[in-house]
Amino acid sequence: MTDQQSSAQQSGRQGRVGYAAGAFDLFHVGHLNILRHAKSACDYLIAGVVSDELLRTRKRIEPIVPLTERLEIVRHIGFVDEAVEETWEDKLQAWEALRFDIFFKGDDWRGTAEGLRLEAEFAKVGVEVVYFPYTMSTSSTALRRALAQLEEQRELDTTLVQA
Repeated sequence: MTDQQSSAQQSGRQGRVGYAAGAFDLFHVGHLNILRHAKSACDYLIAGVVSDELLRTRKRIEPIVPLTERLEIVRHIGFVDEAVEETWEDKLQAWEALRFDIFFKGDDWRGTAEGLRLEAEFAKVGVEVVYFPYTMSTSSTALRRALAQLEEQRELDTTLVQA
C-alpha cells in the first residue's frame, strides 16, 4: 500500500481520488460540465475552489462571488464529494495536502509549457493528468465582459440623466 492509498483510506475516501480546481466564480454550465466529467473518471471527487487572494495574485481578477459563497455552491453540486479552499501556489502542494490520484484540468493547458511541467511533476508521484474541453458557449470571462458593459451603460445613463 502506498502512502497515497493509505492517506485516502484513512480519510474515508474509497477508490480513485480526483481533484478539479477552479475559481468557480460566476458559476455556469461549463463549471458543471467539468465537475460532471471529472466525477465520471474517478470514485471520489475533490473540488478545489481557488481563494480570493490567489485569484487576485495569480489571475489578476477580483472575484465577484466571495469564496465562502463559491465553496457553498460547489459543496452542493451532486458530483462533488468534497470541496476545499485552494490556497496553494503550486499544484504539487495541493497533492501533498490532499493525496489525489487524478488531476483534472481544462484542455487549454494541454501541450503548453506549464501543462507539460505539471504532467512531469505529477508523473513523479503517480498522478494522472486528465484534460477536459471547456464549454465554448459560456465562460466566466465572457460573463465578466457582459457585466462590465452593463455597468458602463448604467454609468452612461446616470450621467445623461444628471446632465
